Amino acid sequence: MLLYLTQYLAQFESGFNVFNYLTMRAIMGALTALIICFVIGPRMIARLSQNQVGQPVRESGPTSHLPKAGTPTMGGALILTAIVASTVLWVDLENRFLWVVLFVTLSFGIIGYVDDYKKLVLQDPAGISAKQKLFWQSLAALIAAVALYRLAGDEGTSLLIPYFKDLALPLGWFQIVVSFFFIVGFSNAVNLTDGLDGLAIMPTVLVGGALGVFAYVTGNVNFANYLDIPYVAGVGEILVFCAALAGAGLGFLWFNTYPAQVFMGDIGALSLGAALGVVAVVVRQEIVLAIMGGVFVVETVSVIIQVASFKLTGRRVFRMAPLHHHFELKGWAEPKVIVRFWIITVILVLIGLASLKIR
Repeated sequence: MLLYLTQYLAQFESGFNVFNYLTMRAIMGALTALIICFVIGPRMIARLSQNQVGQPVRESGPTSHLPKAGTPTMGGALILTAIVASTVLWVDLENRFLWVVLFVTLSFGIIGYVDDYKKLVLQDPAGISAKQKLFWQSLAALIAAVALYRLAGDEGTSLLIPYFKDLALPLGWFQIVVSFFFIVGFSNAVNLTDGLDGLAIMPTVLVGGALGVFAYVTGNVNFANYLDIPYVAGVGEILVFCAALAGAGLGFLWFNTYPAQVFMGDIGALSLGAALGVVAVVVRQEIVLAIMGGVFVVETVSVIIQVASFKLTGRRVFRMAPLHHHFELKGWAEPKVIVRFWIITVILVLIGLASLKIR
């Protein structure tokens, strides 16, 4: 919206032309999201506390988590508000990719909101059943996958293999399946990782910011040709969304860092994970996302291994799953687990970004 206003004002004052630059609007998007979090965050946390929307703690979980019972949850609403508001303010609203990304983010946010509302407000421990949750996630992801398939050009249905020049797997209609898998998979992966204060949000910020870099170069014909990556017209605008996601994530981390004043809940974790998945599909960096989001992948795999091992052999591979609880029970302090997982994510993000030049 502000893009159109600044374009109009540029007729009278040339200085407003600076907002035509994508990088400038990305900076403003990140700052706007950050400010929104700082302004409405304390009020939202206070309102959640007044309404007693507090996090229950599993009796089977680490005993160190018992004091966290009652911490305000559903803080993901703050993240979504900041992302959507700042994106709409600074992005080109005629961009088709943007609306697919926003659709996925908001759809998964609604699913998470209903689940959180049932658990925390209606005091229904089951929330949405696993089958119902997967059904609605699958429906939203399928709609987005089909939309992106229809938006894809002739080369838009191939899976790029990072670190190899001109190597891609042609997928055709199977691209819909790949898109579906990454959207649903990363939505649930971030949700599984969201078990410690700030553990999930900082890797989300780092990976989201890196995907913004891929969006920028993929949507710029000169950079795309120089880096020898496929050019996709219009994808550059997704940089503004990624910047808003990073800004909102940092704003939320201000309140979510150890010891957390608020948890994001499913409304935040499901929507942020789905957002990463759909952006990776849009910028055609699905495999790179799996690399940069390695913490999310490993956390998910640890749960799969734990469940499979216990059902098949009656034994547990880890002391507790997801993996971060395993390290807690080994004696690592919660802040140590969190920061070390952040450091690992920084390394993985750098490895992912290196794929732009190592080919």
